[in-house]
Amino acid sequence: MVPVEVILILLSPVFFLFIGYEWYHSARRKLAIYQWRDSLANMVLAAMHQAGDALSLLLLLPLFYWLHQFAWLDLPFTALNLLLLFVLQDFLYYWFHRASHRVRWLWASHVAHHSSRLMNFSTAFRQSLTYPLSGMWLFWLPLVLLGFDPKLVLAVVAINLGFQFFVHTRWGKHWGWLGYVLNTPAWHRVHHACNDEYIDKNFAGVLVIWDRLFGSFEPEHAAIPCRFGITEDFESVNPLTITFHEWRRMLSAARDAKGVRAKIQVLFGPPRPDPQQESLS
Repeated sequence: MVPVEVILILLSPVFFLFIGYEWYHSARRKLAIYQWRDSLANMVLAAMHQAGDALSLLLLLPLFYWLHQFAWLDLPFTALNLLLLFVLQDFLYYWFHRASHRVRWLWASHVAHHSSRLMNFSTAFRQSLTYPLSGMWLFWLPLVLLGFDPKLVLAVVAINLGFQFFVHTRWGKHWGWLGYVLNTPAWHRVHHACNDEYIDKNFAGVLVIWDRLFGSFEPEHAAIPCRFGITEDFESVNPLTITFHEWRRMLSAARDAKGVRAKIQVLFGPPRPDPQQESLS
């Protein structure tokens, strides 16, 4: 079975072709949707993210296989089980993504992805190497305990993330009737917007049905153009600053908080700004 990090590496030529095509045509139309420093930062962040994931798997795979021996079922590799795994993983991704906007410990990693003021295919590369630290992998444990092979679980995670690359663009609407089922560029632009009407909406990975079921869906409104980025006054093209700025702020606030309850609230409550700053999305 192809390792999770290798799947995304194998897809990278396709990703770069789409980035090049979008960049070229946007430049011809004089649309400033790319800036080379921003895109370079996204590429570096992607490399850091992949390296962090590869190292974390050295610890996580043994843990996953140790837990797999206690699985409730023995689920062999079949087409039906693969489809079931795909749907269940996408469901859990929805809740991971939603939690990443409501729990500051998770947001400290996820904010890196939202921090660009631009929206283009390279924005999909803007990831944090701290996801293993914040605990993204915890959301896949139910799949391992249910009985799916850990490597297959991680491969489906990679395929889900690979699909999401194609919704990071200003091109395209909601794909007609497919937009009732699938995440689309229009739906995901809303998710990246920091307009009041759009904040904390459209957490879908592949299937937008979860947003529709759990009340977090918002369409893109022609009268409300998306403003991308976070509501905090943050702009940087330094990969280290992008990765660690919220961790630094959060840990500093936790250190200064009085009492254990207040410290826990800072770390695991909703994302909060410093008193002098606007609230985060």
